[in-house]
Amino acid sequence: MSIELFDTHCHLTSPELLARREEVLARAAAAGVTRCLTVACRAEEFEAALALGGGSPEVYVSAGFHPHEAARVSPSDWPLLEAAWRRERVVAAGEMGLDYHYDFSPRQKQKEVFDRQLALAADAGLPVVIHCRQAQPDVIDILLHRGFQGRAVVFHCFSGTPEEAAELRSFGWRVSFTGLITFKNAGPPRQACLQTPPDQIMFETDAPYLSPEPVRKMRINEPANVAHTLRFAADLLGTSFEELAGRATRNARAFFRV
Repeated sequence: MSIELFDTHCHLTSPELLARREEVLARAAAAGVTRCLTVACRAEEFEAALALGGGSPEVYVSAGFHPHEAARVSPSDWPLLEAAWRRERVVAAGEMGLDYHYDFSPRQKQKEVFDRQLALAADAGLPVVIHCRQAQPDVIDILLHRGFQGRAVVFHCFSGTPEEAAELRSFGWRVSFTGLITFKNAGPPRQACLQTPPDQIMFETDAPYLSPEPVRKMRINEPANVAHTLRFAADLLGTSFEELAGRATRNARAFFRV
């Protein structure tokens, strides 16, 4: 059986990966990764991400303003974002949201930038990729205020509890899992993975961050390593790697419409 994996969230424009993009993508293809979604988190990354589009594996793009960048978003950045969302191979908006763990941008500024992105994304019709860290109640409030209940929304790199994941599903949204679930102290997100409906489950690397076991010491994570997370999750769920890979890839292709 031919395995097709979809890394639904990575950052190929990060300096660590962009400088070695050809070999990084070659290793991904060799591992069975046929599709990647590279996420551009600030206006300066948009064109570099778009330049990676196509190829083997196929690279798609999501564009948005990360909450860490909220304080640095300028008035001239907003037209660039809207223009990026109209470009070929841009299949999602984000990542956007709130991060109350690091607070690299003031919380009120994070909320303003998140809210404005959602207002624009509502008209763009793209799936939305959410970054949420220690901020789920506020993220939910803003999503509901902007009318996103029942729309295509994924909370990437989910690290919360099964109860928090269930709350997000109750609004019609999804969660996506990284190599975090392979870590020994990752009981809650691992349990959330166990409880995720089969027709919703998706996986990502968040490369260059969060290398999974058994390569957790790998300083720079790569899309190829999504295979390790899938193998761990298959054992966790009591299914075969091939079955879970096929299911997760079908889910991701349907969600991002690629």
